Amino acid sequence: MNNSMRILICEDNRLALKTISVVLEKEGFKSETAENGADAISLLKNNQYDMVIVDIHLPYHSGLELVQYLRSDLKLQTPVLIVTAFSDPQVRRRASELGIDGYILKPFSPSDLISTIRTILKN
Repeated sequence: MNNSMRILICEDNRLALKTISVVLEKEGFKSETAENGADAISLLKNNQYDMVIVDIHLPYHSGLELVQYLRSDLKLQTPVLIVTAFSDPQVRRRASELGIDGYILKPFSPSDLISTIRTILKN
């Protein structure tokens, strides 16, 4: 495991944010967090990440707007994992059009999260 892998977590639910962060750090990832879309955009603008984990429903900018910003404005192909409590076919379709790499429904187990991340990052 490459210990310098940096993952940005964009999640407005503090408990979920903390949980994901702790799970990642136990696995040796470095995580940074944003509780809303505006903070996430400024972090994305100023930092390089190996992966971005995004909730669909965020204040200021939705998770999909963040992915669009990453792909269109920043022209980055950073892997994106969407975590959401809503299994909406339209959202899933839009997410795949934007080129997301994974989609995981809440609640999920830490092991599901980590195996999904490892599959996406291929390590």
